[in-house]
Amino acid sequence: MLEHLASECSAPDCERTLSEDRRMLTMQTPDGVRRAYECECGAVTVTVLSDETIREQQ
Repeated sequence: MLEHLASECSAPDCERTLSEDRRMLTMQTPDGVRRAYECECGAVTVTVLSDETIREQQ
């Protein structure tokens, strides 16, 4: 199920899918991975992957 999730822009009325080529930053924290994506509309969306989610993907 999780492998079918896609990140979407969080700007109002945008909802573009954010692909890996739009990822600008990845940061590992004690609580998981943060990824920042810059959309074509100029908005920045941050996603959070918990350590549990990362383990399930491996």
